[in-house]
Amino acid sequence: MAKTTYSTKRYGTRYGRRLREKAAVIEKEQRKSHKCPYCSYPKVKRIAAGIWQCGKCKAKFASRAYTITKSKSEVAA
Repeated sequence: MAKTTYSTKRYGTRYGRRLREKAAVIEKEQRKSHKCPYCSYPKVKRIAAGIWQCGKCKAKFASRAYTITKSKSEVAA
């Protein structure tokens, strides 16, 4: 039996397992709590693709589309 990814359950059997798993990884990273680069408060929300806002200091800033920090593979390269 395949591992169920709850965030992509809405797709049902469409699009293939690998694409649904990739989408689940991206959505999980996007929705986790991120740290504000200005005040270090861990409550930054994504407003739009690449636009983030801190819940405490209300700082709006641009970063990556789905995450604020760089992934480990990008840091190593």
